[in-house]
Amino acid sequence: MAWSTSTRRDRLPVDWPAIRQRILRRDRHTCYRCGGRAREVDHVQRGDDHRDSNLRAICTPCHRVKSSSEGGSATRRAYRPTRRRPPERHPGLT
Repeated sequence: MAWSTSTRRDRLPVDWPAIRQRILRRDRHTCYRCGGRAREVDHVQRGDDHRDSNLRAICTPCHRVKSSSEGGSATRRAYRPTRRRPPERHPGLT
């Protein structure tokens, strides 16, 4: 989901820019996944836990891949059938 259609930004704390800079400095602007130059901050556990222990520096390509896979998993969970339709006998066998 793009930032333009997401409500995620609205749920960030007002001091998010300062938190983001602190995490990037702490992690030396190094992506925890690939070791590349990190320009973004990722939440370890999904949700709105903005403590430093739940935040890591991540590069844009790795963040896209991670967020996309998490979004796909959430979509699959949301549309998973709660129960299955019982099997029907073949019409030629009745």
